[in-house]
Amino acid sequence: MIRLTSLALAAAALTQGYAIAGGACSSAQPVATTVAYNPSKGASDIVDTAVAAGSFKTLAAALQAAGLIETLKGPGPFTVFAPTDEAFAKLPAGTVENLLKPENRQTLIDILTYHVVPGKVGSDAVVTLTNAATVNGQRVDIVAANGKVMVDNANVVKADVWASNGVIHVIDAVIMPSTKDIVQTAVAAGSFKTLAAALEAAGLVSTLQGDGPFTVFAPTDEAFAKLPAGTVENLLKPENLAQLRAVLTYHVVPGRVYADQVVKLTAAPTVQGASAKVSTRAGKVMIDNAAVVKTDIEASNGVIHVIDAVILPPSN
Repeated sequence: MIRLTSLALAAAALTQGYAIAGGACSSAQPVATTVAYNPSKGASDIVDTAVAAGSFKTLAAALQAAGLIETLKGPGPFTVFAPTDEAFAKLPAGTVENLLKPENRQTLIDILTYHVVPGKVGSDAVVTLTNAATVNGQRVDIVAANGKVMVDNANVVKADVWASNGVIHVIDAVIMPSTKDIVQTAVAAGSFKTLAAALEAAGLVSTLQGDGPFTVFAPTDEAFAKLPAGTVENLLKPENLAQLRAVLTYHVVPGRVYADQVVKLTAAPTVQGASAKVSTRAGKVMIDNAAVVKTDIEASNGVIHVIDAVILPPSN
């Protein structure tokens, strides 16, 4: 197991921690996304406002089962994208009942906190965004076009329901965060077999299945194939365990760092200890000598950016 330190990322790459009942969640709250908190708007808190509306019975039951009622009655402020009862009813049969079981409490917390953004974000701010970091840690995508606003796959059907500790925007579908961790996400993609084998050999699978969050610059199988003949086979030998770990942890940055944050960096401090150089070349973002070919693949405990070459720490 590697020891993950709280390395500070440069400039805007750092995210703001935000605690919520049921566990600590990390969230990024871009300054541009927030509007002034005005406690005079709305006399009741978010939970009481939702209950009084009469169309959020399933949401209220889910918040109760997740132990989040008191949190969302707290000072906040919070912005909640609130699915109606009809939205929950669109889920496959048995989904809600299954989520309300005690053994699935953490999954329920993960889903509900994906609907909550720290701060009081009115519709005038929402429509200027392309994404928003949630209390869950993952981002929701926001698209405003043709007079409509979508949050992931859900339509905002009513905006700016003000509460004393935040604001509710009503949505017509339940939005779902990624439930697979970084390793599961990479394996499911099918193009990271060598990386998965290397993580297994290095004993790092359980680490990257942990809480994190992590940002992984993940080389594809084709990237590993570019290495000199015999390199991978040599690294996988037990006697080269330390070297293999050094190479792999050089591809991991502590925290959840999205593409728009990566491009603001000149260096990314890695778990290995050295910093990888970040640059732009011919319109492409480069991590050392590797080009980023796909970005922002969400995982439950971090984010993956795909690169086309294996990067090596300075000592290698």
